[in-house]
Amino acid sequence: MIRVSDIPESQIEFSAIRASGPGGQNVNKVSSAIHLRFDVRASSLPEVVKSKLLRMSDARINTDGVIVIKAQKFRSQEKNRLEGLERLDELLQKSQHVQKARRKTRPSRSSVRKRLDGKKKQGSVKKNRGKVDDY
Repeated sequence: MIRVSDIPESQIEFSAIRASGPGGQNVNKVSSAIHLRFDVRASSLPEVVKSKLLRMSDARINTDGVIVIKAQKFRSQEKNRLEGLERLDELLQKSQHVQKARRKTRPSRSSVRKRLDGKKKQGSVKKNRGKVDDY
């Protein structure tokens, strides 16, 4: 399984930007948020992993095959950088997960019989409802 630690640092581009949201004057002065950009097509990932990543329907992967992650949870630039790498790692793990094959199953004879008996009983209850004739 490929992890972020297996990807060369040169293939991941970081840029510091100003974080949005509350934070007072600190938000206006300090560029603590991180934009992480990772070009899937130009990376050294195996072709199988690249194709799975590009086929994923994730809003963070654009049409050019570039993953863009904005990390702004923390006030520290370094913590946001680590959070961005963790989120990229989660995306990689998600793309490499192999879905377990579904085996066809059939209901047992007794469960089918119980279901049909229940339906017949309910049908007879409903059929016996109605107006009572007065003599």
